[in-house]
Amino acid sequence: MTRKGGPLVPDAVHLASGKVREIYALDDARLLLVASDRISTFDVVLPTEIPDKGRVLTGLSGFWFARTKAITPNHLLALRPDGRSTECRKLTMLPIECVVRGYLAGSGWKEYQESQSVCRIKLPAGLKLGSQLPEPIFTPATKAEAGHDENIDMKKCAQILGQETAERVKDLSLQIYSAGRDHADKRGIIVADTKFEFGIVDDKLLLIDEVLTPDSSRFWPADHYVVGQSPPSFDKQFVRDYLETLDWNKTPPGPVLPPEVVARTQGKYLEAYERLTGKKL
Repeated sequence: MTRKGGPLVPDAVHLASGKVREIYALDDARLLLVASDRISTFDVVLPTEIPDKGRVLTGLSGFWFARTKAITPNHLLALRPDGRSTECRKLTMLPIECVVRGYLAGSGWKEYQESQSVCRIKLPAGLKLGSQLPEPIFTPATKAEAGHDENIDMKKCAQILGQETAERVKDLSLQIYSAGRDHADKRGIIVADTKFEFGIVDDKLLLIDEVLTPDSSRFWPADHYVVGQSPPSFDKQFVRDYLETLDWNKTPPGPVLPPEVVARTQGKYLEAYERLTGKKL
C-alpha cells in the first residue's frame, strides 16, 4: 500500500513522480497514472495547487481518447472512480514530443520573428501574433530531463525515431489535431497548438499520456480572438502571464499564487472541460 503525493492506491507500487502525475505499477503490464492538482510553469512546479485540475486533465484525456480511437489506438484501459486515476498499458515512450501548431504563438511566434520559419518550416511573410497558419504544421521537440524542451526539425526527428516512425507520428499528430480542432471550433474554442506523445508496445504505436487538455494545449476563446493580440486563454497561460509580472527568475522555488489567481485558473480549466465535453465535471 503506497501513498505518494496523491490518493491512497492499495494495489499499486509507486514508481515515479512527474511534474503533475504520480506513476504506479499495477502489475507487469499495467500502470496507474494519478493526476494531481499541481501546476507547472516555465518547467517549475509551483507550491500552490489548482483545485480540480487533475480531474479536468484525466476527464478530458478520456474524452479525447474515445473520440480519436478510430484514428489510432491508445494506452487507456480504464478510468478509476476518483476521476483522476488512469489505468493504462505499460510501454516504451518515444523520446519526442509531437507538437502541432495551427496558429502562431509562444516559441513559434518568437522563432518566426527571427527567421520567418518555425522548426525550419518556411512560412508566409506578414504573419502576426495569433495568425492562423495556412495549414497546421508538425514541429517536434526533444524531451529535456531538466530545463526546456528543444524544438527540432523533421530531419532530426527522423534521426531519433527512424524515418518510418517519424513520418507515422507526424501523420497521426496532424490527424488528431484536426479532429480536435474541428470539435473545439463548434464549442467556441480555438486550439492554437498542442502536443501529443506516443509509445510502443508489442510493436504497436499508441497515443499516450494526455490529449488536448489545458496543460498540453493552447486554448483560446473564439469570441475574444483578435489577430495581433494574445487572447485570454483556457490553459495555464493565465498563470504564466501573472508570473511574468513578478520579479522571479523562473527557477525553483516557484512563487505562491494568490487566491484570486487560483480561483480564476480553476475556472478556466473547468470551463474548458465543460465546453469541450458538454458536461459538468
